[in-house]
Amino acid sequence: MSFKEIWDFIQEQILGMKWLNQWIGNLLSGMGIDLNSRWGGGIQFFIYDVIKITFLLCLLIFFISYIQSYFPPERTKRILGRFKGLGGNIAAALLGTVTPFCSCSSIPLFIGFSSAGLPVGVTFSFLISSPMVDLGSLILLTSIFGIRVALVYVVLGLIVAVIGGIIIEKLHMDQYVEDFVKNSNCAVLEAPVLKKRDRLIFAKDQMSGTLKKVFPYIILGVGIGAVIHNWIPESWVEHVLGGKNAFGVIFATLVGIPMYADIFGTIPVAEALLFKGAQLGTILSFMMAVTTLSLPSMIMLRKAVKPRLLALFILICTIGIILVGYIFNVFHRFLI
Repeated sequence: MSFKEIWDFIQEQILGMKWLNQWIGNLLSGMGIDLNSRWGGGIQFFIYDVIKITFLLCLLIFFISYIQSYFPPERTKRILGRFKGLGGNIAAALLGTVTPFCSCSSIPLFIGFSSAGLPVGVTFSFLISSPMVDLGSLILLTSIFGIRVALVYVVLGLIVAVIGGIIIEKLHMDQYVEDFVKNSNCAVLEAPVLKKRDRLIFAKDQMSGTLKKVFPYIILGVGIGAVIHNWIPESWVEHVLGGKNAFGVIFATLVGIPMYADIFGTIPVAEALLFKGAQLGTILSFMMAVTTLSLPSMIMLRKAVKPRLLALFILICTIGIILVGYIFNVFHRFLI
């Protein structure tokens, strides 16, 4: 077998779990359900995506949490403290890829980093990167769109995080961090040395806790995806989010901002939209907006920063997400 054949097998049968979709289809057909009908196709889509995403979720969170056990907040603060200037922003963005899966979970870490005295630009590079380009997004995007799309998505997300942090630093926005954050004088404590068994227990607990938190959003996301996949006319999606609408990226970004979900909840919606003819960059802009700029996370962040800094953060992320969307739309034919 060639390398391409091996990789296609990994992407379709291992990450994409196409065998599961076929097995579910055979099972439903055996029960007398017409898979070509809207209800039959919707049921197959729903069962397949719930099982696939839940399985990948558990596997990814366990693996990433095991890695994360080597980077507790105290150690992360020390690592980031060693870098200055651009190096600090890059290190913060990269460390954001192995930390929590949504912005609401990232904000407490952001507050801890700020109180430890890290530069405001470095902490915001982390805050942008953490929900936008975690390792889970790389695997899940690969399962749907392929490795090239996933890698370009992660690279562009890291660039947005780095540039955003640099802009905030250059504008001297540290004065707009709330006083209680700057004056808390959080001590950097020595993290206990964990044994392998402790790390496995930590990973299991993180997997269980995260699954309980995000599973309702998986159900909701898959449900929306099933409706789009089987009930929404393809012409509607193409008209609003397809190549004929030059403002589709902007519309998708603005629609995504008030929502609250994570990469696991947005994947089935993205999959259904792509099937219906939406442009790749438009879909990815929607996903990035939902995971990075959700309304609940902005309310939490407002408690730690003043309105001017919050507005600048939203503006930088929104412009960055829109630019990423248009870049993908221009080059999508070379990526899929």
